[in-house]
Amino acid sequence: MWLKPEEVLLKNALKLWVTQKSSGYFILQRRRGHGDGDGRFTGRLVGALDAVLDSNARVAPFRILLQVPGSQVYSAIACGATAEEINQHWEWLEQNLLHTLSVFDNKEDIVSFVKGKVKALIAEETSSKLAEQEEDPEKFREALVKFESRFNFPEAEKLITYYSCCCWKGKVPRQGWLYLSINHLCFYSFFLGKELKLIIPWVEVQKLERTSNVFMTDTVRVTTPNKERDFSTFLNITEAFRIMEQLADVTLRRLLDNEIFELDPGLQDPTQITKRDLEARAQNEFFRAFFRLPRKEKLHEVVDCSLWTPFSRCHTAGRIYTSDSYICFASKENGCCNVIIPLREVISIEKMEDTSLLPNPIIVSIRSKMAFQFIELKDRDTLVENLLQRLKEVNSSNPVHCNNAQNKNQNSAAFLSTCMLKDSEPACLGTEASQDKERSECGKESSYLLNAEALRSDFHQPGVAGLDFGKSREQIKESLWNDHFVEYGRTVCMFRTEKIRKLVAMGIPESLRGRLWLLFSDAVTDLALHPGYYVHLVEASMGKCCMATEEIERDLHRSLPEHPAFQSETGIAALRRVLTAYAHRNPKIGYCQSMNILTSVLLLYAKEEEAFWLLVAVCERMLPDYFNHRVIGAQVDQSVFEELIKEQLPELAEHMKDLTTLASISLSWFLTLFLSIMPLESAVNVVDCFFYDGIKAIFQLGLAILEANAVDLCNSKDDGQALMILSRFLEHVKNEESPLPPIGNHHAFFSDDQEASPVTEIANLIHDSYEKFGDHSVEQIEHMRYKHRIRVLQSHEDTTKQNVLRVVIPDVSILPEDLEELYDLFKREHLIRCYWEMTSPAVERHDPSRPYAEQYRIDAQQFTNLYRLVSPWTCGEHTDILAQRTFRLLDENMDRLIEFKGLASCLDVMYNGEMNEKIKLLYKLHIPPALTENERDSQSPLKNPLLSTSRPLVIGKANGDAVDYQKQLKQMLKDLAKEKDTRTEKELPKMSQ
Repeated sequence: MWLKPEEVLLKNALKLWVTQKSSGYFILQRRRGHGDGDGRFTGRLVGALDAVLDSNARVAPFRILLQVPGSQVYSAIACGATAEEINQHWEWLEQNLLHTLSVFDNKEDIVSFVKGKVKALIAEETSSKLAEQEEDPEKFREALVKFESRFNFPEAEKLITYYSCCCWKGKVPRQGWLYLSINHLCFYSFFLGKELKLIIPWVEVQKLERTSNVFMTDTVRVTTPNKERDFSTFLNITEAFRIMEQLADVTLRRLLDNEIFELDPGLQDPTQITKRDLEARAQNEFFRAFFRLPRKEKLHEVVDCSLWTPFSRCHTAGRIYTSDSYICFASKENGCCNVIIPLREVISIEKMEDTSLLPNPIIVSIRSKMAFQFIELKDRDTLVENLLQRLKEVNSSNPVHCNNAQNKNQNSAAFLSTCMLKDSEPACLGTEASQDKERSECGKESSYLLNAEALRSDFHQPGVAGLDFGKSREQIKESLWNDHFVEYGRTVCMFRTEKIRKLVAMGIPESLRGRLWLLFSDAVTDLALHPGYYVHLVEASMGKCCMATEEIERDLHRSLPEHPAFQSETGIAALRRVLTAYAHRNPKIGYCQSMNILTSVLLLYAKEEEAFWLLVAVCERMLPDYFNHRVIGAQVDQSVFEELIKEQLPELAEHMKDLTTLASISLSWFLTLFLSIMPLESAVNVVDCFFYDGIKAIFQLGLAILEANAVDLCNSKDDGQALMILSRFLEHVKNEESPLPPIGNHHAFFSDDQEASPVTEIANLIHDSYEKFGDHSVEQIEHMRYKHRIRVLQSHEDTTKQNVLRVVIPDVSILPEDLEELYDLFKREHLIRCYWEMTSPAVERHDPSRPYAEQYRIDAQQFTNLYRLVSPWTCGEHTDILAQRTFRLLDENMDRLIEFKGLASCLDVMYNGEMNEKIKLLYKLHIPPALTENERDSQSPLKNPLLSTSRPLVIGKANGDAVDYQKQLKQMLKDLAKEKDTRTEKELPKMSQ
């Protein structure tokens, strides 16, 4: 490898290097001790020094120096891991430079010429290796050469980054280098003559965490099925762990969870992924999770600044985040003030005059006659230029909004969809007339009568004596909210502070609930950007029959059957349309259980089209990966919840050693947001908090429920009793302030023979959850999700493995432990193809939604590789031919893929089968379908005349007799069958008289 010329002092280096070749201008040296054997003390000492120190001297055991005659200062221009590599560089210098240097008279000209040539070679090599994408191309190129020479991976194995650290073996640290590639974690150490190489595929990582103990203060622990590895003494352990976390997450989800997982565009090709891409992905994931924005949003700038907050009459320090379609602000003090500004709402972005009081200010004006002032912006001009360009793109892609801005038409549905007006004003969220006008403009007249109002208004239940207090409380809440709107704003761009969180925790008024859900989830933006989209989906999906529609029809009458809205065809029809339209929009999710319960509640408080976009926001942004066949997202959050129990409720965790029971009980809490196990009038308050705070609200409420029942749970005798305790408690969570009569929940259950639990007020329960367990940030929860997603995915893989083995073991004689190793080998062969063959459809072939035995399948080439390793029927150069025939024989459905069961049954015959079974298998390998037409005409020793079915094989003997070997073979099979029957016959036991 060519090196950027760097001066070395040869006088001091002679103790570590031995000169092997020398010319007038160049010296080839070998590292002292290299190749002398492990027993030489010099080699061990120099190797230990190289392992500890990070210097150019330890790039490789060979190097070439540029010699300036008459000087003790030399320049290193090349290095090599092997003698062959360094000799290639030496020969290039002799052939291309040595004869040219003699024409120079000036020594400085010689040095300048050689260095220029070497730098040109480095630039050419750098561009081919994509090393220019890294922060320090020179060091990265050196690390890349070491990585390739030490681990000998295929070229497609892309090195992402590397770190100097220690790997602990027991209580002994081994100093070395950690290499993080796209598919593997690798560690290399050479210390006192002992070499250590460690290779861990990311798909085998079961746990990745930061730990501390007596010996190591801050350590990254990597757990695999066989061992735990600890790595410490990083220069920047936070950065290293974040990259490891991202690599493990991306690789595991790409290879094991490709059912609905979609990578960001920059990560689609694994060979092009860089460290910068992974850091950008981590930032994007946090940005979208914190502000609960669509997955397509890409973060562009994060800049420290201050925002003028009129309610506090001062500037609030924080950060501005800009993406494709949004400008967002988050204060440095958590929860103090957040703002979300869709670019479609922006009228202008202007720079103000720079003053000492207002340094580098900009003004962002929006349609609702509000303006946001940001100051102390670094590189303000570039930021404003980028924002104006994106604003132009947003307006050009939504000409309706652009025209409205130009004409200042404040009555369009697109604008009114973001306004929060009082009930007395009819234009709130768009009037029915304006919606009809917009649909007609889009050409989307529907033949179905869609609900123009929330079902709550059409099926308002008659008043019940004693509810006047609840109605008065509603009026008080409405007054508080209206006062809040005046001070903090009433659109999606409102200031979101701790005050609004307290109002949400008290419960949103019935009249404002649906509209605020739209604003908090930003579903209102989707609604305004896609006029007529829902109508089109309804037209396209209704009347079509598929598995999703059958499941929807089955669950329609199970959705809030106690509510009068879903005892009528109006509510049922609206629910059917929304669920069917969403299944048509997102076939990867389709329809999953619990979506019907959530959608029915959305329809109670929002118009039909609004309920659809709320469902989109929940399924695709707020609860990612929840609604699919394996509910991976819900299981991940279950696992996170289990860790939170250990952290926040240690006494309960200590008493209940196995927390999986509580985690299992909580699955319905996450999937239905407590709607299935709480009275409806109480559960909607939980949904209020969820739309404002996201999944964090569900975690903290779950902890508050467990804390309230901690004593009873500690005294419970079994899992069933714990379930009954929680069910009784949740059934008695009431909302005394609700203006509606209480509605029971048919999903909840409790035993009649137990005495009733005391009533718990939902507002008090939510208040306790915020006070006691509300200190977890979005970033902390996302990191916990990363960690537990690894465990959940590996748990699914273990389940798949156990189910496949359970099916195969009864049919074969192979020992279970051997069969388990064979399955691991089968899966590894599949994964290797996924690693390095980008054109292979191996990744697409893995479908977690298929039956267990069909999730992993291999093609002919992969089968041939396995056949060479494990088959006892190897026959030299004909092994591959026999493997291909065996594959064709096992491929009964002719799809050019076989499952593990086919491989196991074939090897079982080869290893453990009776003689007649082996001969039958061998015979089948020489006839169609194992034998192809091309092989019939070939001259291979395995061609078909040896065992032909088209004519008898008759061979003449020396005495003139003829032997028909085909008849002999058939007779042999019959004799073997009789012999087997004879061996299996057992003498009957004597009768006891």
